Amino acid sequence: MTLATQPREKTAAAAPPAAGQLSRFARWWPLAALAALLAAPYSSLPLPGLLDGPIGSAGNLQLLALCLVFGALATGYDLLLGRTGLLSFGHALYFAAGSYATDVIMIEAGLPFGAAAVLGLLFGVALAAVLGSVSLRVSGIAFSMVTLAFAQAGSILVERDPGGWTGGEEGRATPADKLPASLVGIGNTVNLYWIALAYLVVTVAVVHWAVRSPTGRVWEGIKENERRVEVLGLRPYGFKLTAFVLAGALAAVGGIVHLLLTGGATPQTTTSDFTLSLLVMVVLGGSGSRWGPLVGGVLYTWADHRLGDLAGSGPVADLPSVLRVPLSQPLFLLGTLFVVVVYVLPGGVVRLPERIGAARRTRTAPTAQGR
Repeated sequence: MTLATQPREKTAAAAPPAAGQLSRFARWWPLAALAALLAAPYSSLPLPGLLDGPIGSAGNLQLLALCLVFGALATGYDLLLGRTGLLSFGHALYFAAGSYATDVIMIEAGLPFGAAAVLGLLFGVALAAVLGSVSLRVSGIAFSMVTLAFAQAGSILVERDPGGWTGGEEGRATPADKLPASLVGIGNTVNLYWIALAYLVVTVAVVHWAVRSPTGRVWEGIKENERRVEVLGLRPYGFKLTAFVLAGALAAVGGIVHLLLTGGATPQTTTSDFTLSLLVMVVLGGSGSRWGPLVGGVLYTWADHRLGDLAGSGPVADLPSVLRVPLSQPLFLLGTLFVVVVYVLPGGVVRLPERIGAARRTRTAPTAQGR
């Protein structure tokens, strides 16, 4: 009896308590984060170094809403990169399509925001279906280049301002009288925050459902070995187009929410640089994971705003020119942060609890063997 129970006792003794704590943390932290986000508008607590002033202030809610939007956008983009293995350089085009189409329809056609938003979403879905059907005729680097070409064409079209519909380099502001009164003004920032949070929840739910569906399993197979999927009698093209259109639809919704948050459509959202930012968000958080792109999108957006404030601060301005010049560039700071994370945390920030657990198990293994 003693001999039979001894291995179990050793196994139980060898398992560090910290491993169980990390496992419970990984399981429950999304619910804790959602509870914190729900409570944010009602909180007057300050977060020195992270936010300026109380959490529930209008400026901080605006920043948090942008973080949620880009976290959701990165989650949708990972349907292509992390789930299906499609590296698209034109995903920003569908985000901009939702934003610009809604704005143009609302102003030029005189439709209310709700109807314009629905039509803007349909335009983004149709654009993704048309361009995706062309882009997916090729694969690999050729696919990436085709999506980049479409994105560049869209960016040039917006800057040329055909018919005065896009506003050119200045973008296109949305008149306040065209929007619902509950979504206009600093006093209604909390309503925009709720919309951004709803967009995040819907995107995460849709992506989670899609990945766990039979179609999602085919996406995983395409990512691993597309030829093997063909051998099984399935047509990868249709499944890839489904992922492309779904990701484009989620991006178009994000563009509509971004239109509300910023009060207009901006040409920066049409550029390939914007898609590269999405790629950085996904890699930063952890491509192909459930929560990695979301975490990466939130961290990148927060760092983009906060590091911009740091770059223009007085302490940086007082540094010698050798340090002041690079540190006054937010992109330099973001790039340095990205390189550090990639080298220190391969697999993304979301893998950090796993790496801590693995390091602790490795450290405790010699002790358990010595016993």
